[in-house]
Amino acid sequence: MSKMKNVKWMLRWTLLFTLLIFLYQLFCPRHYNVQLREGEINTELWQLRTGSTIGFTRIPSGSKEHQAYPIIYLHGGPGGAISKRVIDDLKPLSNFGFDMYFYDQVGSGNSSRLSNILEYTVQRHIDDLDEIIKNTNSKKVILIAQSWGSVLAAAYLSQHPETIDKIVFTSPGPIYPINRAEINIPAPDSIKIRTPLYTNREANTSSSNIHISTIKFIATRFGKKIASDKEVDEFADFLDSKTYKSALCDTSINLPNRGGNGYFAGIMTYKSLLLLKDFRTKIKGMKIPVLVMKGECDNQPWGATNEYLNLFPDHKISLVPNAGHFINVEQNEIYIREMKDFLLH
Repeated sequence: MSKMKNVKWMLRWTLLFTLLIFLYQLFCPRHYNVQLREGEINTELWQLRTGSTIGFTRIPSGSKEHQAYPIIYLHGGPGGAISKRVIDDLKPLSNFGFDMYFYDQVGSGNSSRLSNILEYTVQRHIDDLDEIIKNTNSKKVILIAQSWGSVLAAAYLSQHPETIDKIVFTSPGPIYPINRAEINIPAPDSIKIRTPLYTNREANTSSSNIHISTIKFIATRFGKKIASDKEVDEFADFLDSKTYKSALCDTSINLPNRGGNGYFAGIMTYKSLLLLKDFRTKIKGMKIPVLVMKGECDNQPWGATNEYLNLFPDHKISLVPNAGHFINVEQNEIYIREMKDFLLH
């Protein structure tokens, strides 16, 4: 009898120990070895009427021939941030008379984190952008929009077309809700497209763990944070360092960690994207001039790019050889030249 009691006692303690380990894996904060973001980026702040505090950098025109409208850059993500490299790579456009603005979308970089993560929505980003445009004191602006930034630009245009002069879509992401028939259209034979060696899915799978999966589940299902922004933003930076290979043709390039990613802004804005009402009819046929730039091994499907061409009749497309999702990294000379030619004509 005493032997049976000992067995039961051992089983109970084993189960308790296993449960404690499981709870530790679920809820104990984790740390990730990531490089800190450059401190000099976006240190000026806008206090918007939406309640967002937005970190930004303004590059004034470096030319006596000042252009009528400034450029605002919309970074990728959602949940991404401005990097020093992006500012440096695009700064030459200021020499042609453009004032330029680079800002971290709310929830990332030096911009504020929201206590209520349910407020990270596409509409919040649209409203923030509208306030930012007002802060430039310009009647209209030019948008340069990267990846998810292109989706934001198109969504913004559907509500505020009067404030946009031109748009440059670089490596544009798919418009939501996704048109499955459109997204799966293959590129014509005349267009050279290469499949990237790596995918974001591979990086996500290899980087995930039960702790971050629990945080994501509770956030997206119940709108609650069970981890600090600091912890999950570190994970977002860590994940970013794993995914950048999928954004390059030349995977031997080693990019420094950009830093500044906002985890909750990313997952909650993406959830909002999935619930977005279709705004295509509001922008289809608009006469606004657009430039669409796509690298030959961009990780976004051709169908996503093709939809922008179908929506905007006044378009120009630039297919960039030996470039992936980050055209500015691998083909910066072409990147700037194509934008300059489009913006000045």
